[in-house]
Amino acid sequence: MIAKISSGKDTAGLIRYLFDTKKAKDHTDPHLVASWDGFAPDPGRTDDFDATKKLLVADLDLHVKQAKRLGRAPKKHVWHCSIRAAETDRHLSDEEWADIARRVVAATGIAPDGDADGCRWVAVRHAPDHIHIAATKVRGDLRTARHWNDYLTADRELAAVEKEYGLYQVVRGDRTAAKRPTRAEQEKARRTGQDKTARERLRTTVRTAVAAASSVEEFVHLLSHIDGVLVKVVYFPSGDIRGYKVAAEDTTTADKKPVWFSGSELAPDLSLPKIQKRLESIDPHPAGQPGGRRSNPWHQATTSTERIPRHLDQTDDKASQAHLAAFGEALDALPLLAPRALRPQLREAATAFERATRSRIRAEHHHARALRSAVRAMLREPASRDGAVLAMFLDTAILVVIAAARWHQLRQHDQQVAAAHQTLLHLQAAYEEAAAAPLAALAQRRPPQHAVERHVRCVRQTVPEHAERVIDDPAFEALIAVLAEAELAGHDSEQLLRQAADQRALDDAHSLARTLALRMRRLSARPAPSARARAAQAHSAAQRSNAPVHAAAAVPAPQSPRTQRR
Repeated sequence: MIAKISSGKDTAGLIRYLFDTKKAKDHTDPHLVASWDGFAPDPGRTDDFDATKKLLVADLDLHVKQAKRLGRAPKKHVWHCSIRAAETDRHLSDEEWADIARRVVAATGIAPDGDADGCRWVAVRHAPDHIHIAATKVRGDLRTARHWNDYLTADRELAAVEKEYGLYQVVRGDRTAAKRPTRAEQEKARRTGQDKTARERLRTTVRTAVAAASSVEEFVHLLSHIDGVLVKVVYFPSGDIRGYKVAAEDTTTADKKPVWFSGSELAPDLSLPKIQKRLESIDPHPAGQPGGRRSNPWHQATTSTERIPRHLDQTDDKASQAHLAAFGEALDALPLLAPRALRPQLREAATAFERATRSRIRAEHHHARALRSAVRAMLREPASRDGAVLAMFLDTAILVVIAAARWHQLRQHDQQVAAAHQTLLHLQAAYEEAAAAPLAALAQRRPPQHAVERHVRCVRQTVPEHAERVIDDPAFEALIAVLAEAELAGHDSEQLLRQAADQRALDDAHSLARTLALRMRRLSARPAPSARARAAQAHSAAQRSNAPVHAAAAVPAPQSPRTQRR
């Protein structure tokens, strides 16, 4: 059930609308289902409609007129709450709607239970699926009703009603969502031929600029050089940036002036202070490998991303929230780096996951420093033409979104869970397309038959429970090629395959060979261990195999719940 609450000045106008059947064609059989005392006059159940309507308005306004004489009446004395059931819900009876109305006015403070001085109110039903509650805000003791946060209190009560009545349970938020476009904004976008409002388009633009910037100054510079976007920057006397506003050139007021939005009006995390906190958590120069070797930023980003599910399993929620926010920035940056064909799906994925990057938990952004820095480095080093690094990143990103949905679900962040599930659909579609080309190229590099047979034996020994599915997979040729190339580069192919398989349970993977091939491709990009390192690893493995098995070690680790993917 959804509640919509507003205030007004005209009791008679609201009652006229609620009982109207001429202009409002969808109003059928309007009548009262409940009132403050159970005896309010009902214009819908009388022969003299006009007289009864005037009597009802006079009764509702009684305390308002008394308060006006004392100069104590509020300017907007009308309280209007509409409550609508879901399309899939059964039609409730008048008695059930009456009970719901009483619970809502009690919960919101309009007419608390047991309060003889509660406000006067009526509940009108003029359609099968919803009611309207009309109340005046002046109590019997002539004080104004205490109904602060009435939307939240009504929403909580309706959530309880849904469970008790067996109705559809609406996905509820935590007041961290970005502000929805108004109906006027939507109509203006429709008139100008835009599929999204200026607010939504600017939100995406600003988020992308944040993902690409390494400082506030660079963020403002990037925004100022985006076509179709106007930027207004406010400075402190010291010269430091105080705030910013943005507008779309194609959206103006009636007198041709830009419609400006501050960062906080676009989304709660796009205010300048919150952007500054995120940008402070970036290493100016990402660390390279020992000896001056500079790591591939795509591999760095993928490595940082694949650690996020483990971070989400920890008890530090502030760190987890920071990793989700940084991952959201990575998704915001991907459309800038991906081939044109993949950009629509990646944009939709970034837009959907935006809701999953925020909650009531305050993020401590320094925890996600590595990923943020790698993302900025990625933007300065485009992906390889074969698309392999992008496919590897998307493979890891899908695991993160699944883990994010589970993390939010455990904390009852319903809207964020729904956003993660929507993100997953777009990422999976992008991954399917991104992986096709690099896997086809790998399949062309099939090694000699004797090597193929040896690698088949390796697969059977390393992942025996999945061996037949891997061998029968259409992407098996690509996996064989990766195994052969890893071996030529000096890697232990069996160990590398086991490492790729251990990154995550493979039971629910759509294409086992494809998943293993892309993971091994990334793992084999690292320098192969030296002969001394391999000898040390073999010695350590031998020691572990000869060591006695303790009872605690013999207990298998609990498996994570399976979630459908790829």
